[in-house]
Amino acid sequence: MVDAQFLNQLIPALNKGLWMSALLIIPSAIFGTIFGVIVGTLRVFGSNAVRRIFDGYTALFRGVPLMVQLFVFYFGLPTFGIYFEAYGASVTCFILCSAAYHSEYVRGALLSIREGQLKAGAALGMSRVQTVMWIVVPQAFRRALPGCGNEIVYLIKYSSLAYLISCMEVTGEARAIAAKTFRFTEVFMVLALYYLFLVSIASWLLKKFEDRLYIPGFGRQK
Repeated sequence: MVDAQFLNQLIPALNKGLWMSALLIIPSAIFGTIFGVIVGTLRVFGSNAVRRIFDGYTALFRGVPLMVQLFVFYFGLPTFGIYFEAYGASVTCFILCSAAYHSEYVRGALLSIREGQLKAGAALGMSRVQTVMWIVVPQAFRRALPGCGNEIVYLIKYSSLAYLISCMEVTGEARAIAAKTFRFTEVFMVLALYYLFLVSIASWLLKKFEDRLYIPGFGRQK
């Protein structure tokens, strides 16, 4: 059992790491989603050259383990004169990796929109770009939202890798205390509760967001 004296040492350290985790997760989730929508849209409606470029980007960031990406950004890029702080390298990797997965959800949702929507936009005098931006993408984003939400939940757990490049988020703080006290079981049980709390909050917010974007008569029944 975790005694009160040990908790008094453990909880402040984990709370300190939790703040850093939030600083990693929130911007990565926001910018990863926005970039993923842009990339997914360009992979469907872009020119052949643009599609190939972003298909390559998606294949690269989905195909290489996130831990390897972190090591490349933090340890590898300085060889070419590009330097990142641990926090900057972590957020950049999380955004790029998360956007690659978001783009797949968005691409699938865009392909599910009927071709008639583009013709209807043209009939109303809208250009192809206007039709995609104002008619197709908003519908597709609603369809992609459950998948994108799932990716954000994964992102919360991805963030636990940041300590590998010395960005001390909540897992890094927990590991440091466990190594110092040798009370691994207690520390990581409490850490698991922290992640369960984060995922529960994110799932609740995403559910509220889905309900907010719900269109009566379309999709699931409320």
